[in-house]
Amino acid sequence: MFGFIVFLLIVGVIAGFVARLLVPGPDPMSIVGTIALGIVGSFVGGFIGWAIFGKDFSEGALQASGLIGSIVGAVVALLVYRAFSGRGNRRTLA
Repeated sequence: MFGFIVFLLIVGVIAGFVARLLVPGPDPMSIVGTIALGIVGSFVGGFIGWAIFGKDFSEGALQASGLIGSIVGAVVALLVYRAFSGRGNRRTLA
């Protein structure tokens, strides 16, 4: 169990950091936020893989994914976060 938690943290750091590099714009996020982004991205990536390919149907829709799926999921999660938090494209009337 301890090894799985350490693995999630490592994948979370890598996936969250790469997602923040791939999505342009400033993201004032701490290392804990980056890890959380990567872990959420891992589950989002697992869901996307399940929905598209139908693989691992017996495991259900909520499952962790590999590193590439985690990065894709983290990018999706970051874009959704920006859309709902209003940090994406701010327009001011001048």
